Amino acid sequence: MTRILTAIILLCCASAGFAQVRVSKLVVGPHQTFKLDSTDILVADSLIMMDSSRIILNTRVPENIIRAEVAVFGNNCWIEGRGVNGGKGSDGAHGSSPIGPCRNGTPGRNGLRGLAGAPGVNLVLYIDKIQVTGKVHIDLSGGNGGDGGNGGDGGGGGPGTMHCNGGNGGDGGNGGQGGDGGRGGALTIGGDDAVITHALVGNLIMVKNGGGSFGYGGLRGAGGPAGLGPNRKHGRAGQQGSDGGYGEPGDTGVVILDE
Repeated sequence: MTRILTAIILLCCASAGFAQVRVSKLVVGPHQTFKLDSTDILVADSLIMMDSSRIILNTRVPENIIRAEVAVFGNNCWIEGRGVNGGKGSDGAHGSSPIGPCRNGTPGRNGLRGLAGAPGVNLVLYIDKIQVTGKVHIDLSGGNGGDGGNGGDGGGGGPGTMHCNGGNGGDGGNGGQGGDGGRGGALTIGGDDAVITHALVGNLIMVKNGGGSFGYGGLRGAGGPAGLGPNRKHGRAGQQGSDGGYGEPGDTGVVILDE
């Protein structure tokens, strides 16, 4: 369950979309989570994250700000602003096979492109005095691209008769293109202890802001079978579609020192 152990919250002026939240003292207890649901700006006199605690950033806006005069981090703390993964593209419908003789099957429909992964949140982290006793993980990774939808199979041709050839099979649909990965978020480090905070990156502060993985292309649809007729009066089998191409991986984010 998501809970806040201790939070003395005073609301300040509201911005265009979300209210800035002013926190006199915020303590996120062990294994507990604080979510920035209604804000993208958190200002704290004292911010204390105990072991295995989490802050979940607001992914509905491109940038979040955490400003703390004093920040104390325990071990295995997480600040998470990962982009949402893109959804899979819809599969193409299969072609239809006619009931009557001598008629061609209809082609399968193409699969749709996978959705792109959302970008990771850009985080501005301003700390005047920092104390870190264990690992702190900041995850601003881009979301993965969704896979493309599979192409539909072509419908089969109707049977031939003495008077007409069997119908041709419908062509298979193409697989959809994979979605692109979202870019990784940028981490901007500022405040009086900016140089110290920046020096901890890669040692005690572990930043994950790589771009999201690309989505795979959808599979090709099979061509429909030919309709068979007497005396080799067969139709022609449909052509298979093409596999969808991969999407593009997302760009890696940056870490910026703002002294």
